[in-house]
Amino acid sequence: MKRSISRALRWVLTAAIVVFLVIFARTINWTEAWTSIRSASLPLLAAAIAVNLLTIMIKAIRWWLFLKAAGSPSLLLSLRATIAGAGLNNVLVANGGDAARVVFVSRATGIPSSTVLATVALERLFDPVGFVILLVFGVLAFSLPPSLEKWHLPAEIALVVIAILLTWFVYASRNAKPEHVPERRAKPRGLVGRIRAYLVKFAASTRLLTTGPRFIGALVLSMLSWAGQLATFELAAAAAHVDIPVAGSLAALLAINLGLLIRATPGNVGFFQFVFALATAPFGVSRDAAIAVSLLIQTLQIIPLTILGVALAPEFIFKRKQSGLASAGDDSGSVVEER
Repeated sequence: MKRSISRALRWVLTAAIVVFLVIFARTINWTEAWTSIRSASLPLLAAAIAVNLLTIMIKAIRWWLFLKAAGSPSLLLSLRATIAGAGLNNVLVANGGDAARVVFVSRATGIPSSTVLATVALERLFDPVGFVILLVFGVLAFSLPPSLEKWHLPAEIALVVIAILLTWFVYASRNAKPEHVPERRAKPRGLVGRIRAYLVKFAASTRLLTTGPRFIGALVLSMLSWAGQLATFELAAAAAHVDIPVAGSLAALLAINLGLLIRATPGNVGFFQFVFALATAPFGVSRDAAIAVSLLIQTLQIIPLTILGVALAPEFIFKRKQSGLASAGDDSGSVVEER
């Protein structure tokens, strides 16, 4: 009976994914995308795809820094879950793939989802931190459009505030005293009680996973990931035979990510093209050329990753917990800490 239910759920999941893919595919102008791809330099295009996938691998390593401390030492699991989550982000709205990878790893390892969520929250924290650093560097090292130059002072202030907060967070986490109140360790009752208990476990896991060396490693990996994204933009422009200076690619990368605080559409198709053309226009890039390059970038960023991610998703969803880590899934929400 359970096997038939599992098989039925697998078919429902597959059908739902196919529907999402069809909806997603209809948002892309495939004629223009194919024209850009057909005339592009294949070696440079392959290099851009490789670099883009490398940035995903770097993010997986960044997540693994926290997952390892939480009791999941497998780098391969982190890599596969990151690819699956990133692929699903391209067919779901509101970064649904990030929520999916919490479920993936929790099911695969038996680690409480509150702990896995804490690792994701800490890992994702370094994307905006790296972005602010990149923005400050960009406005200091290059001549960017006025729309980005005006963020110079706010970005520098934000960078100082971030440095202070991260330092305080590490200090406070290292000096926090464990809670020994029996009443709060009792099994929660009701929906509100369960939510409160979940948040308490999440906060406790976050504190235990926070260390200075781990934060420094995550920051270094974040900057490598942003550098990889910039290299992807440059390689895609070169593959499409469009001359865009590094400052132009950086301006486009910064402008696009400033506007993508919330993922509004699957793959952010449409908005990406508009902002890319707007950001590269001051550097002498025509609208048609900018649209062609932006379509090429999204094609090489979305299609390979989506295929890999969607292919991995059903495997994770139906994956059983590993017996060796099953004990980690109790109500204690404990974290294996490596000092």
